[in-house]
Amino acid sequence: MRKIPKLQLASIPRFGAFLALVFFLSAFAAWAQAPEAASPQNPLPPQPELAPPAPPAPTPTPPAPTLAPSAPAAPAALAPGGPVADGSKVLAPLPSLAPMVKKVKPAVVNIFTVKTVKFRGGPWSSPRGRFFGSPDGFESPEEEFFNNFFGFQGQQPREFKERALGSGFIFDAEGYIITNNHVVDGADDIKVKLDDGQEIPAEVIGKDPKTDIALLKLTREGVYPFISFGDSDKVEIGDWLVAIGNPYGLEHTVTAGILSARGRAIGAGPYDDFLQTDASINPGNSGGPLLNLAGEVVGINSMIVAGGNGIGFAIPSSMATKIVDKLRNFGRVDRGWLGVYIQEVTPELAKVFGLDEPRGALVGTIQAGTPAEKAGMLHGDVVLVFDGKPIKQYQELSANVADTPVGKVCDVVVWREGKEVTLQVTIGLFPESDDGSAQTGAGPTDLGIAVRELTPDAARSLGVDPVGLLVESVAPDSPAGQAGISSKDIILEVDREKVNTIRDYRRVLAQHKKDEPFVFFIRRGEANIYVTFTL
Repeated sequence: MRKIPKLQLASIPRFGAFLALVFFLSAFAAWAQAPEAASPQNPLPPQPELAPPAPPAPTPTPPAPTLAPSAPAAPAALAPGGPVADGSKVLAPLPSLAPMVKKVKPAVVNIFTVKTVKFRGGPWSSPRGRFFGSPDGFESPEEEFFNNFFGFQGQQPREFKERALGSGFIFDAEGYIITNNHVVDGADDIKVKLDDGQEIPAEVIGKDPKTDIALLKLTREGVYPFISFGDSDKVEIGDWLVAIGNPYGLEHTVTAGILSARGRAIGAGPYDDFLQTDASINPGNSGGPLLNLAGEVVGINSMIVAGGNGIGFAIPSSMATKIVDKLRNFGRVDRGWLGVYIQEVTPELAKVFGLDEPRGALVGTIQAGTPAEKAGMLHGDVVLVFDGKPIKQYQELSANVADTPVGKVCDVVVWREGKEVTLQVTIGLFPESDDGSAQTGAGPTDLGIAVRELTPDAARSLGVDPVGLLVESVAPDSPAGQAGISSKDIILEVDREKVNTIRDYRRVLAQHKKDEPFVFFIRRGEANIYVTFTL
């Protein structure tokens, strides 16, 4: 039997071409036989006159059907560039952002920093863990193995220059600049690049790690372009916003989006109250302005969600202006203090405590000797009103207390045992220093580590249990930094004793024997590890 050869790809185009040729010839023959259509260039030949046809027999006209009332006529077409009609309402188009961007762009700056970082380890280690992917200044197991194998353990700390970039904006003609604290924290050298290409050194006037705001000033005198602040409280969800900054070193990049949410608490600090936007914010945008369509600053771009597309967070201008005023006038931020630990009132808790709806801030713990204890506040109280301001979300209490002058006597309305009780509280001074240093028995500059208690909200955002102390920041050249302790670590024990509060932490450090090594038991990711170091 003769075998049928397999069809090859190369044969498909030849067969297809043959069919196309047949189809073309058939179509051409049909076209040649068809009468030509009349056109000015090709008139039809004259036709013989024919007798007029007989008129058709009249047919009865059927009655017209009953019709429903017709819809109103569509609006007339609108002029190009004008509003757009969608059949029910007229929508105004988004105006061009170019005039606004042109006006504010000269006041947006790029910030370049250099800082010296020390770390321990042999040649198999890297200060950024680039070789094996370990955290900053801490040898991974692979690095430790290679360094020990080749006899490089116990090496003296080495230094390297770390360069970083961020954004900022000038808000005063004298050259005052706002940026994020994490952009300039620990920097040895800060340079600011203006829109016209000038590079000018800048000095730090003040920093506030708790809200991640830093105030800089250009060292060269002059009159500089600046941007004014707007009112972030008046921005509504759905309003258009514009972000300008230095993402990935791409200078003066402009992106646009809307305000997608407000009042976000993401565990970044004790005073979280972020604006959320879908305007593209990327590494390098930190410290840049978030603007309304009038060109006013309503937020300072600060945070992004890792892997999140279109989710960025900005510090509201209503908060930033208060912080900047204190930094400019005093170089620091003094905050009011109650001395309580609070949490969200969930629908379940509202039902348990007899509230009509979830509102206020639930008091969980009251520290001894604090303004709250002296005023008679009890755990289980729900703070409904502070100094005349209703507390709807529990984060509002922290922000309101922090903004209250120290020594002021405030009325605080709490919900207790099914009724409202009014207490009078004298606001105290927040005991922690504002430079991010921990209040420790060994001295805040000895360890070089800043910690804060792990609130339930912060624990939820990190996906951990609310146990231990959260490391906020570490000085790279400090004993703790050289030992490998990093920000976002959670300290579970110090010298084999559990630490869940700042008071526990201070007590253990105060008891530490001077010449003995510190032993920290920390949680990093899913692992718990011991870290030791000596002052």
